[in-house]
Amino acid sequence: MTPIEMQEKAMPIRRIRNIQILFIALAFLLTGCAISIPLIPKPEPLREQVIEGKGTAKILLMDITGFISEHDKERGLLGSSSPSIMSQVRETLQKAEDDAAIVGVIIRINSPGGTITASDIIHHDIVRFKDRRKVPVYACIMSIGTSGGYYIAAAADNITAHPTSITGSFAVMMMTMNIEGLMNKIGVSELTIKSGDKKDILSPFRPATPEEKQIVQTIINQFHKKFVDTIISRHGNTLSRKDIESLADGRIYSSEQALTAKLIDRVGYLDDVIAEMKKKVGVTDAKIITYYHPGSYKGTIYASSAAESSSAMGVFSGGNSFDWFGETQFLYLWRP
Repeated sequence: MTPIEMQEKAMPIRRIRNIQILFIALAFLLTGCAISIPLIPKPEPLREQVIEGKGTAKILLMDITGFISEHDKERGLLGSSSPSIMSQVRETLQKAEDDAAIVGVIIRINSPGGTITASDIIHHDIVRFKDRRKVPVYACIMSIGTSGGYYIAAAADNITAHPTSITGSFAVMMMTMNIEGLMNKIGVSELTIKSGDKKDILSPFRPATPEEKQIVQTIINQFHKKFVDTIISRHGNTLSRKDIESLADGRIYSSEQALTAKLIDRVGYLDDVIAEMKKKVGVTDAKIITYYHPGSYKGTIYASSAAESSSAMGVFSGGNSFDWFGETQFLYLWRP
C-alpha cells in the first residue's frame, strides 16, 4: 500500500474521532456540565528552587525588595494579589526553620525602606529565627539599603554592601499635605465635627498648631531612638551611642563611607557573601536555594521574582507602594 493510500484510509478514522469529540462536548453543554478553567491561579505554598551549586547543605537566599510594608500588594487586572513583604518573610523563615539542611541565610536587600511597623517586625522575625535555628544570617545590600532596609540588615550577623550601593538615612519622617489654600481657591470648604480639639491632628484641611507639631515630634523622636538602639545592638557593633547619633541625621552614605564609619562590615559582591557563608559553616559547596510561589522564577542569584518586579525606588508605583496623597504613616524611608 502506498503512503497516499494509507493516508486516505486513515482520514475516515480521524473524521470519526472528531465527530466523537464533538458529541462529547455537546453532551456536556446539554446536560449543564462545563469545564471550569480558573483565570486566577489559586494560592499555593512556597516551593524550593535550586539556583546554583551542589551538595547536601543549603544556603537560603531571601529578598527584601522595594517598599517595605505590612499591606498586601495591590490587586492586578483580574483581582489577584500577593502577600505583603512582611508576610512573605515570615512564611520564608518558617519554611526554612523546618529544613535541617539549611546551614545559613543570606538576605539580599534592595530597598529604600518603608513603614516603621513592617521594618521592625521583619527585623524581629529574623532575630527570632537566628535564636531558634542557630545558623548564620548575612545581609547583602545591592543598589540601595537605606532607612528601613538598613534597619532589617542590622538583624544580620554581617553586612556587606555592593561597591556602588547607597545606605544610611537613619531617621524617621512622617509626611502630610495642607491643601487648605487650594480648597479656598476652588470654593470648597471642609467640615469636621469632633469631640476633642486634637482629634483631626495633621488634617490636610488646616494648618497644624505648634502644640500638635510637638506631639508628633515627640513620637518621631521615640522612633528615632529605637532606630539608634537597633544599630547599637547590631552584631559586632563597635560604635557608641554618641557616634551613631551623629551618623543618624538622615544623610545617605556610599558603601565606602559606610565601611569607614563602621556601619557595615565589608564592601563586596553577592558572590563574596556566598563564599564567606560557605567558609563560615565549613562547606566547600552548597546549594543556593530560594523559595517561590508558583508563577515566579529565578534563574540566577541576581534575578528577582515576578512578585518583586517593581523598582526598589518605585514607591509611587504598584506593588507594596505608599500613597503619599491618601495615607499618613511614620516611616523609616529615604525619599529623595
